[in-house]
Amino acid sequence: MTNGNIQLLSDTLAKAKAENRAALIAYLPAGFPTVDGGIAAIKAAFDGGADVVEVGLPHSDPVLDGPVIQTADDIALRGGVKIADVMRTVREAHEATGKPVLVMTYWNPIDRYGIERFTEELAAAGGAGCILPDLPVQESAVWREHADKRGLATVFVVAPSSKDARLATITSVGSGFVYAASLMGVTGTRESVGEQAADLVRRTRATSGLPVCVGLGVSNATQAKEVAGFADGVIVGSAFVQRILDADGDEAAGLAAVRELAGELAEGVRRVS
Repeated sequence: MTNGNIQLLSDTLAKAKAENRAALIAYLPAGFPTVDGGIAAIKAAFDGGADVVEVGLPHSDPVLDGPVIQTADDIALRGGVKIADVMRTVREAHEATGKPVLVMTYWNPIDRYGIERFTEELAAAGGAGCILPDLPVQESAVWREHADKRGLATVFVVAPSSKDARLATITSVGSGFVYAASLMGVTGTRESVGEQAADLVRRTRATSGLPVCVGLGVSNATQAKEVAGFADGVIVGSAFVQRILDADGDEAAGLAAVRELAGELAEGVRRVS
């Protein structure tokens, strides 16, 4: 069993900071376009320069995900993806690269599966933790107890609408990093990430020493560079998924496109002083 991969996550984020850059965090759903194809896509993202990967646990009723990720989740679910496949994805991606891999999931699948079972299996797979966008902090104690016991990070999501007092509550119990949603709404590419994100990062940092990583809307190197100017990490999901969708079943082309995008974004997050 590989326990304590939260430390690997923390070390990875600290290393990026020491290199005067933001970390590049890629998101890809498990089981998309197939389980094997999803694992290969994660490896391609790491090959291209991603520091961390979030593995999405496909859900039939996502509240945060925009149309691109919803399409990928639907493909994965129709392909029969199960939580066991998510754990296999984490294990194989981590073992192949030695890099931190988290799971991003809504709460309902964990609740049905069992908290103890889920955390035990994720730790055994080498997972670094979980991003839980819809788990209220005030209802998270049992989850955090099991996650802490297994050395797993609990990453909560904050939004521009979050008041300062709520930010302080969230950061006081979260671990690994804080996921700052750059704007209100669902995931997807945007023309501009906006000033809201910089203000949210500033307010979140005032409550905690945890790294603050920004997601929702970043899709190209220019935007990645902008966000890297004020955040500890840049999270990109829909743009990676779109590259695979655009490949239209050509796995080699999809993997090449993921690797290429990761390389462009990795250049973007290297701040120019």
